[in-house]
Amino acid sequence: MNRARRILIIEDEKDISRILMDYLLVNGYEPHTAESGEEGLRMIERLQPDFIILDIMLPDADGIDLCRQIRERHETPILILSARGSDTDKVLGLGFGADDYMTKPFSLSELVARVNANLRRTDGIGSMTNKKKEEEGIVRAGAIVMDKRAYKVAVEDKEVSLSAKEYELLFFLAEHKNQVFSKSQLLDAIWGFQSYGDENTITVYIRRLREKLEADPSNPVHIRTVWGVGYKFSAE
Repeated sequence: MNRARRILIIEDEKDISRILMDYLLVNGYEPHTAESGEEGLRMIERLQPDFIILDIMLPDADGIDLCRQIRERHETPILILSARGSDTDKVLGLGFGADDYMTKPFSLSELVARVNANLRRTDGIGSMTNKKKEEEGIVRAGAIVMDKRAYKVAVEDKEVSLSAKEYELLFFLAEHKNQVFSKSQLLDAIWGFQSYGDENTITVYIRRLREKLEADPSNPVHIRTVWGVGYKFSAE
């Protein structure tokens, strides 16, 4: 029998943690809580959670900086919670490796829907059950080499660390080279739920991919902007 998926809630407000734990437990998850950034980092190493819900305002740490620290060592999906509702918070959180973002107060059913969706995406990458992807093998674009069977990306023969969503966005664009996609189309293709998303998410992820893969991110050769329309991938 498969174990329940572990979810770590890093949240200092006990009432919110308790409600989240109860709701996640009812929905078949194994929730755990940490009340500080330091405790959260310790529990990540001990529990190896499948998903992390991270409050952006903690008593001992800035949530965005904590997100960056987690992402440097783990590819675990991260959903940020914020009471501030600032677009700057959202962009910063996504820029430092968060996979999703919600503003307090939030719907518990929506939160669980996002957890489910992010885990399905991660499972898809890990299992590699898509026959088409296995057959396509290695894709080369200049100095970029993408091994879609192993989900690895290298630039100048040096492996580049990408988050699950970064892999998905890059591979989707590469699989449809020279085809232009709008932000809403990419959001729907990668996140799978337009109504929950924000098109600024695509802007952030495109910027992150360029910074990791392009020799000159300000003048990208492969991940190109088609002004007024969207983005495309060029293998030239």
